[in-house]
Amino acid sequence: MLRPTRAARARSRIILSAVAISTALSLALAGCTSTPHKSTPTHTATPTATATATPTATPDPILRPKLSAQQNLPYFDFINQKTLAADPSPVGRTFIDGLVAAGFTKADMSVTPDKTTINLTPGSIQFSVLFNGSCLIGQYGPDGVGYHSEVSDVLSTGKCLIGNTRTIDW
Repeated sequence: MLRPTRAARARSRIILSAVAISTALSLALAGCTSTPHKSTPTHTATPTATATATPTATPDPILRPKLSAQQNLPYFDFINQKTLAADPSPVGRTFIDGLVAAGFTKADMSVTPDKTTINLTPGSIQFSVLFNGSCLIGQYGPDGVGYHSEVSDVLSTGKCLIGNTRTIDW
């Protein structure tokens, strides 16, 4: 077998290097195009007047006596949130008075006591309104529980709250 000479091996390396350099240059230049660069016009258009939308205020919910308790839940919540804004430490009477002033019928309401049987402040106060065959129920707990509400079915007793409730006699 014939061995290539030292000179032949050197020429092969030179040729391979030239091919590699040529390939690299071809790839690098492939991104270049011969099309002339289109200039961007320097003229800027005068901005046209655009109408800005004016935010519309959402109207406060209102009591709708002919609608369901579920449909009146936003109003119930709205009134109770206003009560909490006016008095951050309300008692049961505060919620009842607020709901009466807002148009709910006092005779249809229930509220849990403001004190436990051993005269402590309870973890929360529950209050309700029997409304068109369902119950609007609110709960407020000052110890981080906050305000919560729901619509529930009327109990078999005809009331909305389970357990001891106080007489609303004011």
